[in-house]
Amino acid sequence: MVLVALAIRLVVMVFLLPEQLEPQRDHWHFGYEAGRIARSIVEGRGFSSPLFEDTGPTAWMTPVYPYLVAAAFRLFGTYTKASAIVLLSLNALMSALTCVLVFLIARISFGERVAKWSGWAWAFCPYAIYFPVERIWETWLATLLLCLLFLITLNLANPAHPEDDRPRKWIVFGLLWGLAALTSPALLSVLPFLAGWVIYRRHRRGLRWFAVNVIATIAFIAVISPWFIRNYEVFHRVVPFRDNMGIVLRLGTKGTTSHWAAYELGPWHNDAEWNEFKQLGEFDYMQKKKRQAVEFIRANPGWYAWATARRAVYLWTGYWSLDRAYLHEEPLDPPNILFCTTLTVLALLGLRRALRSDCGGTLPYALVLFSFPLIYYITSPEVYYRRPIDPFFVILAVVALMPNAKKERRPIGRL
Repeated sequence: MVLVALAIRLVVMVFLLPEQLEPQRDHWHFGYEAGRIARSIVEGRGFSSPLFEDTGPTAWMTPVYPYLVAAAFRLFGTYTKASAIVLLSLNALMSALTCVLVFLIARISFGERVAKWSGWAWAFCPYAIYFPVERIWETWLATLLLCLLFLITLNLANPAHPEDDRPRKWIVFGLLWGLAALTSPALLSVLPFLAGWVIYRRHRRGLRWFAVNVIATIAFIAVISPWFIRNYEVFHRVVPFRDNMGIVLRLGTKGTTSHWAAYELGPWHNDAEWNEFKQLGEFDYMQKKKRQAVEFIRANPGWYAWATARRAVYLWTGYWSLDRAYLHEEPLDPPNILFCTTLTVLALLGLRRALRSDCGGTLPYALVLFSFPLIYYITSPEVYYRRPIDPFFVILAVVALMPNAKKERRPIGRL
């Protein structure tokens, strides 16, 4: 599965590679903010300057992926073709390796046959083929980590043997959640729900749950605390993970909704906003955007509720508009709407079947599917925002298409 998936993605990469090498706006398409921060690191200016000039230290992104990009720049050159090939190949590899995790997750929940079909379905899933080699971004590392954490969650909730419940596994669990948080903080949206499910399952089985979760929490804090300390020393304020909540919330308060992206409200394509960013500095700029967003929401609660519903529909179906002007900007939306909606419907049917068969054991699928997108309903969506939970859509879609598959449960506890 992995070899076939990787080969497909690398072939597609060849055709999409030129997009990363476009020189416009000083190679802005090469990693966007992650590329800019990586360049600052390589040039000795530290974790800074996420946009178009040297604007000082930043917390626009968490550190893991920009440092990964910086490592590629250091070894293969800044904004070079070699760096692009390396980074896109890593994305392709991470997407391909997800086949293994999809297989293992599905095998625990639904048996061998569903696991095999799910792994192959992921290998050929259009989203998992196109997006990893279309954009240099954190998405596919986040997807791999979320699947790994989900797999570990299933095992920790139901250890098959006493030796499978040692504290070191909980330490690794906490460390991985810390790594995930410093890669893509959006992954933390599912943590309270999965943690609650683990606690409930272990409590029902009479297994220890308090002490082991404390151990995992300490490990988690140990990983994230250096980043928090760095942010406090730089900004003299507490900055939890990222400071860009103000701008992403502001993007969700556009007065018109002809397009899901309101980039003209931010510093990327608006000279006035860019000048304001430079004048105020990153942290104060973000705080101002947050105040503007809150004021807009208070003044227009009906519009905001309607826009929130539209964003939810978009994330689940791919549908935003069929207006000619919109489709001129997004010509691939019609086939995407068809595929995305079909995948969603099949996944929901599979989820219903799974919950009817074993509600307690398959509840984590529902928790992930419904909790992860919540933050994007109230802020602003992107086509790649749902990608980290696509593996779960694929597994549940296979369950829907294989209703008579024999459920052969694997012993939980050994990976």
